[in-house]
Amino acid sequence: MIELLSWLNHPAFELAGRPVPYSDLFGNICALGTVVLALRRSIWAWPVQILGSVLLFAASVSAHLGGNASRQVVIIAAAIWGWTQWRKAKAQNDGEVVVRWATWKERLILLAALLLGTAAFAAILHAGDWSWNPIPDAYIFVGSVVAMYAQGKAIVEFWFVWLAVDLVGIPLAIAGGLVFSGVVYFIFLIMVLIGLRDWARRSTRRAAFPQGPARDLGA
Repeated sequence: MIELLSWLNHPAFELAGRPVPYSDLFGNICALGTVVLALRRSIWAWPVQILGSVLLFAASVSAHLGGNASRQVVIIAAAIWGWTQWRKAKAQNDGEVVVRWATWKERLILLAALLLGTAAFAAILHAGDWSWNPIPDAYIFVGSVVAMYAQGKAIVEFWFVWLAVDLVGIPLAIAGGLVFSGVVYFIFLIMVLIGLRDWARRSTRRAAFPQGPARDLGA
């Protein structure tokens, strides 16, 4: 196991003069796979998310990024919860994960969690001097958790939260010298737009034809 972890943290290649370890490479590949599987409403999105977060945790620890490593632990916990939610949804809907638009109450809860969570976590990062740019750094952390909660509920709005995370993450990663992560965030951005369009179309069609053409089967 120790030899495996050591190999994972060896550089796979260099990008813009900076080493990209295998753990970072494979972790981000899993993260991209998670988005593809979420778009398809496949329950496999969750175990792939967990594997990717384990790899990114190893990468963060090797780079002495305790904050990002902690984020991966929270994401793993959220992914386990989301996995159980989708399993229940498939069991209750003949193997189907039904996507829908959130209610206004749910939207207000998500927005409040984003704003209050970001403000609170940014204050913690600032107080501990753990981030050179605490507000966007805090938003990426809180936004990721909120997005995964919304994804677990199978509501379309989770794509909007991920979109906002990507729009913040791209410039923050590049400014922080994490060029590879910036590239991955940009790919995420394109995939999130595709996923948003797909889920919105399916949700609207299901609302119009609740018993017919809108049947969506999660793999």
